[in-house]
Amino acid sequence: MSDVLFGQSYYLRFDPKLWKARQPYPPLGTLYAASYLREKGYDVAFFDAMLSDSEKEWVEALDAHQPQYAVIYEDNFNYLSKMCLLRMRQAAFNMSEMAKAKGCTVIVCGSDATDHASEYFDHGVDYVLLGEGEITLGELMDHLTSGSPKNKEDILGLAWNTQNGKLQQTTMRPVIKELDELPFPAWDLVDIPRYKKIWQEHHGYYSMNLVTTRGCPYHCNWCAKPIWGQRYNVRSPENVVEEMLWIKHTHQPDHVWFADDIMGLKPGWIQEFAKLVEKNDAVIPFKSLNRADLLLMGDTIDALRRAGARTVWIGAESGSQKILDAMEKGTTVEQIYEVTWRLHGAGIQVAFFLQFGYPGETREDIELTLKMVRDCQPDDIGISVSYPLPGTTFYERVKAEFGEKQNWQDSEDLAMLYHGPYTTEFYRKLHAVVHKEFRKRKFLGEISNVIRSPNNLQKQHVRRFAAALYYQLSLPLERHKLNQLAKAPHEPTVTSGLNREIFQI
Repeated sequence: MSDVLFGQSYYLRFDPKLWKARQPYPPLGTLYAASYLREKGYDVAFFDAMLSDSEKEWVEALDAHQPQYAVIYEDNFNYLSKMCLLRMRQAAFNMSEMAKAKGCTVIVCGSDATDHASEYFDHGVDYVLLGEGEITLGELMDHLTSGSPKNKEDILGLAWNTQNGKLQQTTMRPVIKELDELPFPAWDLVDIPRYKKIWQEHHGYYSMNLVTTRGCPYHCNWCAKPIWGQRYNVRSPENVVEEMLWIKHTHQPDHVWFADDIMGLKPGWIQEFAKLVEKNDAVIPFKSLNRADLLLMGDTIDALRRAGARTVWIGAESGSQKILDAMEKGTTVEQIYEVTWRLHGAGIQVAFFLQFGYPGETREDIELTLKMVRDCQPDDIGISVSYPLPGTTFYERVKAEFGEKQNWQDSEDLAMLYHGPYTTEFYRKLHAVVHKEFRKRKFLGEISNVIRSPNNLQKQHVRRFAAALYYQLSLPLERHKLNQLAKAPHEPTVTSGLNREIFQI
């Protein structure tokens, strides 16, 4: 038996695109909370939805551990948790009801629960932790288990329903500033061999996830920040390297994903990190997300190279400066071009996040983005359409245009939830066209290298040549369909009030 059973509601199997990709990472946010509560003396157990088939396995975990408290604590470092996907929300509701039926006190923490607490109370939840949850959870558990003199009304960042069904909540809790004081995630609760097997079978290497920061201080008006707001707090380079050494010696990962919103924003942090990694023989090849403008400062790119950077993801978003300015991104198209050239020059792969469908976007803006991809030749791309999330300026501007559907079912949905520049069908076709063009160029580049060195020819190159040929032959028809969809009737975004001019088409 355990005092507390932790879980989260992101099931990889419920997200077809990412299930096919087979790149699972344990839920760091959940593991941090479990580790924090365990350090306070509670006996904790962990249910990993990431690798589970369905909520039925949650019931099996409840039966096995017989907890008094069930904590559904979302991984706030997983951007998909912020998106409040409908299938995952339903899983959270199901898990809450299942735990309640077993007699548990049900506690929930996450972006969606923070934004829509009342909906969770309709499904058996007793308490919602608002925003960052570790300290709030600890104080709530002390109140519930030991008769702590602190009343729940005095616990910051907490919501609950009163006996007459009225929602009551306290003031949001300030975020944790001293991240080094937190224990490392409870890695011992994770079935590491199972993760390692999936990675090695499908990719030939094993990747683990770490974070060095919490939050983002920038003001991109489409980016939701229900957990950390505008605050940006950083672990010390020494603390991060200590954890890297531990996982390197304990689990031997071949690769690390730093899941920060922005890595290395604090001046000099990456340089000190690189020095300590080299000094302690802690180098593990990694990927990270960084801002284009910050990467261009001083010797940042060289420091990333020395620290082990293999791939740097950039929130490029658009090749149109008009759209970047409308998003209040704070970067320029020229910076994206320059940083790509410099990263490639340092031997670091570059990947772009691209976003289509922002209000005011025209075909010219779309073509500028495609030109940027052709010119820069990133090593990977991730594509989405603009997705209004509660708490953002973007959401407030378009929420009057929502229909019945206000969230995606899964990450491949790509529905246009408001009256955007073009229809949902257009953006889904655009997604397919951009990916086909990207893969065609990438595969042809690989084949060109093989032609120069024929001794390196492998079966995969034959398959990729066939795929490139297929893309070459099919793209004209796909482009034609895209042009036809662009002519389909649609309602452009209607806006009012502040900054109306940036939405005009």
